[in-house]
Amino acid sequence: MNVWGNKLRLSIFGESHGDAIGVVVDGLPAGELIDRGGVSRDMLRRAPGRDAVTTARRESDGVEILSGLLGDRTTGFPICGVIRNSDARSRDYGTKLRPGHADWTALLKYRGFADMRGGGHFSGRLTAPLVFAGSLAKQILSRRGVEVFARAASVARVSDPAFSGNSSALGYRAISGRDFPASEEAEEAMRAAIMEAKAAGDSVGGVVEAAAFGVRGGLGEPFFGSMESSVASLLFSVPAVKGVEFGDGFRLAAMRGSEANDAPYMDGDVIKSRTNHNGGILGGITNGMPLVVRAAIKPTASVSIPQETVDASDMSGTTITVAGRHDPCIVPRAVPVVEACLALCVLDALLSAGGIPA
Repeated sequence: MNVWGNKLRLSIFGESHGDAIGVVVDGLPAGELIDRGGVSRDMLRRAPGRDAVTTARRESDGVEILSGLLGDRTTGFPICGVIRNSDARSRDYGTKLRPGHADWTALLKYRGFADMRGGGHFSGRLTAPLVFAGSLAKQILSRRGVEVFARAASVARVSDPAFSGNSSALGYRAISGRDFPASEEAEEAMRAAIMEAKAAGDSVGGVVEAAAFGVRGGLGEPFFGSMESSVASLLFSVPAVKGVEFGDGFRLAAMRGSEANDAPYMDGDVIKSRTNHNGGILGGITNGMPLVVRAAIKPTASVSIPQETVDASDMSGTTITVAGRHDPCIVPRAVPVVEACLALCVLDALLSAGGIPA
């Protein structure tokens, strides 16, 4: 079943080249004011066809809200948001399995009956409904003092040196206002890496980092209900995500315990730590420090370099040069998606902990 969440429940639907895609969001509190302009701005950040480093497919990604809002207030009932597809080009897709895509696994699971045009239900296009749901969550959280941001931490082998050690909300906020989701110092080199791959008919990946500030301690459960489990489960629903880490993540494996520990101290009557190597989570439960997570985004699977494959029509070996319009790097458009996922997880944790104050 295509459903995620505990108290906040999501179900996405549609295919990349179908009439529409969308999401049903259930469990939002009643009476929440929703800024539709804010939703549109978030959708535009993920929308295709806005930059040379993204796909040429152009979709407005405007959301038609069919239920759950009366005026601009949530009713407490499920919100259904629909996004129409207007620029699909199905002629670019045939019966050859595209390397790196879910064509192969969809054939095994659905016996050839799945609509795989443009990737079908497996397409990154299905992340647009996640951004819509996440925009609702961010607005609800912001009124409770919780801010959620994301940025491009790296593209190919280019990292963002200007952001090293900057874990303040101010630094993330500055990047959130930029067209390219990285610092000015890193943008030129990141763009160059993407355009170099594009010119070669190839693609690159990278890492998206998201952080939530103002998250109170005590959210999450030990073991199976851990905060890491919740966040990772939603992030791994994003088609291009192949790795997730919290805080210093895999770098912790090279540290000594004395380096990796976040030693607590009293700041007035609040417990804090001067470091945040564990990303705001210990024992699966938030500790009140910024919640920091990174998602590894694989290179876009569609490349115009000839590759070996199988033709599903007769199960014969062949080669393929993938046609169509594709991102040479999905990282810039994945930034609002990862941000949305973290916001949804924080809101679900708050609701699961007994609701949120009005």
